[in-house]
Amino acid sequence: MSDEPKLIVGLGELLWDLLPGGKQLGGAPANFTVMSARLGNRGVIASSLGRDALGDEARAYLAPLPADLSRLQMDQDHATGSVSVTLHDGQAEYVFRRPVAWDFLACTPVWRALAQSADAVCFGTLAQRHEVSREAIRSFLAATREDCVRVFDVNLRKPFYDGRMIGDSLQQATLLKMNEIEMPIVMSLLGLAENSGSDEAALLQSARLLLERFPLKLVCVTMGSQGSLLAAREAHHRHHGIATVVADTVGAGDAFTAALVCFYLRGAPLAVLNEAGNRWGSWVASQRGAMPALSAEMREAIEAQILQATVQ
Repeated sequence: MSDEPKLIVGLGELLWDLLPGGKQLGGAPANFTVMSARLGNRGVIASSLGRDALGDEARAYLAPLPADLSRLQMDQDHATGSVSVTLHDGQAEYVFRRPVAWDFLACTPVWRALAQSADAVCFGTLAQRHEVSREAIRSFLAATREDCVRVFDVNLRKPFYDGRMIGDSLQQATLLKMNEIEMPIVMSLLGLAENSGSDEAALLQSARLLLERFPLKLVCVTMGSQGSLLAAREAHHRHHGIATVVADTVGAGDAFTAALVCFYLRGAPLAVLNEAGNRWGSWVASQRGAMPALSAEMREAIEAQILQATVQ
């Protein structure tokens, strides 16, 4: 496996999570990018902020973190994104403000150059809710190299998705990631299966069908505290999760995705991908907020746990 740093882009929403206990900066692509950078890569946030107080605060919040902010767009006409988040039994529910700056992403020449240099790019459905940003995201993906890993992290947020958007995104994706609740919804929206179920056998069957129908190389289904399922064309692997005292789940899935992509780019086998994703996802779930502080000692300890688990 190669440990050489990669250029990894989080493309889409950047917003403030307005939580019961205060606000935290988030958005799946931004969370993903910060964790990608913490894992030793060059993580670039490709999003947009308003020229307002929340935008200034977001830049100040991100400044000490390892993610590259040089490709952030600034929008004079639209506000910085925000979402009201309520937690029920540790699970997040969202109400999004619209329209906001990241609804008006633009695939500029600077962004096209970034796309052509990227080793991986992660995108989802939420930032495609507006036709302007949807076209920018598709143009960015089209500008990537053939060997770029295009990660479609579904992140369904009502009412900002439909079957056509999901199908178009899958046609452009190398790696698909969603949770066990989203899988039956996606299958139904695509017209591939009704009531496909969320038990392990049904999830694996659905993953295999998606691998047949779309140019995907890997399907990842996260299952909360029950771990995750990875399915490639020739093999699959099940991880049963890591016992965790959950503080909140905001950003845990994004940390999972970042670790998964980091190790995928290194050429790691499925068992290592699953272990890395679960380790980092569980750590973020044990912390408050989507971008908790990470010490060098904690990173080394988790990396050692991943190595120990995968050599047994």
